[in-house]
Amino acid sequence: MRITCPHCGERDGREFTYRGHALALRRPAPDAGEAAWDDYLHNRENPAGDTSDLWYHGPCGAWIKVDRNTLTHTVSGSTLAAKVAR
Repeated sequence: MRITCPHCGERDGREFTYRGHALALRRPAPDAGEAAWDDYLHNRENPAGDTSDLWYHGPCGAWIKVDRNTLTHTVSGSTLAAKVAR
């Protein structure tokens, strides 16, 4: 699998570490309540198809949101996670 790092360009997938669904970029407000935090921490989707994941690129230290298909592993885009979280 090839992933494009916004800093380094297209790289081999072995340079990256999968860190989970990009839901982590949409965490609830600190005062959102127990139900919202419970859902955020424990309930995850496992889609068959298009999804967004967080990946860490070790060589440059970038956190990247990668859009890919879980069935084909086709990567359709990548963005710095810091730009998505704003």
